[in-house]
Amino acid sequence: MTDRPLVVFITGASSGIGRASAVRFARQGANMILLSRSLEALGEVDKECRAAGAGATLLTVADVGVQEQVETALARAVDRFGGLDVCVHAAAVAAYGRLEDIPADVFDRVVDTNIKGTVHVARAVLRHFREHETGTLILVGSVLGRISAPFMSPYGVSKWAIRGLARTLKLEAQDLPGVHVCEVYPGGVNTPVYQQSANYAGRVGRPPPLVVSPERVAATIDRVARRPRARKGVGLANPLMIFGFSAFPALYDVLVVPMMKRLGISRERIEPHPGNVFQPRPDLESTRGPWRGPLGLRR
Repeated sequence: MTDRPLVVFITGASSGIGRASAVRFARQGANMILLSRSLEALGEVDKECRAAGAGATLLTVADVGVQEQVETALARAVDRFGGLDVCVHAAAVAAYGRLEDIPADVFDRVVDTNIKGTVHVARAVLRHFREHETGTLILVGSVLGRISAPFMSPYGVSKWAIRGLARTLKLEAQDLPGVHVCEVYPGGVNTPVYQQSANYAGRVGRPPPLVVSPERVAATIDRVARRPRARKGVGLANPLMIFGFSAFPALYDVLVVPMMKRLGISRERIEPHPGNVFQPRPDLESTRGPWRGPLGLRR
């Protein structure tokens, strides 16, 4: 054990679940390493974390899709704080549209960021944890890693991959009782990701009911960091969707397309665009999105 404050490394810290998690750990006096592609947005998160009581903060502008940038970020963190206790990997991008309508470079970049980015973070962090024989890696997955939904193929494929990777890494760490690999998988969350996502569906995405707040997901991440468990879902609708997908696949397939069109995509029209897939959108970075209540009504 050490007397130093908890050291927490958060990717995707500038928005949504990552940002809410940063503030949550900051309230505990943790030393924070905040990673994002947007320095402008990180500056705002830094102010929020300091106001919440963070011990110290280290801002790192990096792309998780680049292994060298991840390695450099971790090295800076260890040099600054002397070690690492928890890593929350929340960085991700998404794209809406039918597979044939999503440009190949957009699809590839979503997969590279979400899958390879997770691999890059896990590789760097687990090497450090193995050397010190302690630490908790929390991967933010999705209920879309347990069911299939139309019009989000690159994101869904990546979340299925993250689910498998989390399980594999947990097995590989069995020889280290002090090292834990966990997955937290929410359903619909009120974050800006739906506006930030690339879109080739003609209408803006929206969180499907039942919608939870990013602070609720952050609270679950906090509990998993304190008492590690292999996987933990967030959202009352998750078990029902997973059960329907597994137990009644034919019925699920009949219902999921019209439900997605009505509950997973808003009526707001939009021209095709790549969103934040290639470049960050600081103007859309915040903890919460424009939705309210469990039904995800537009503010």
